[in-house]
Amino acid sequence: MQQVNALTIRNRLGEVLDQLEADGKPILISRGRKVRAVLVSLEDFHKRFVDVQAEEEKQRFLERVRNLRKRKTGDVDSVELLRRLRGYAE
Repeated sequence: MQQVNALTIRNRLGEVLDQLEADGKPILISRGRKVRAVLVSLEDFHKRFVDVQAEEEKQRFLERVRNLRKRKTGDVDSVELLRRLRGYAE
């Protein structure tokens, strides 16, 4: 992994971004001899963060659906309930 300082980023951002796009490896950004941030490609960002977040939301949604399915409206099955709603004779 390459490491660049904040001044280099400020002065040559275009070159650093071109290098990131070319090799796809994250770039460590340092300031005052300490690594302060990591620059990753958009593809890596989506793989590591956006897709994970979407999967977590999907799982929460599915759990809500499962919980709603568990609720019962009484001892009446769905066909009987539809007949009542439509006004058919029992």
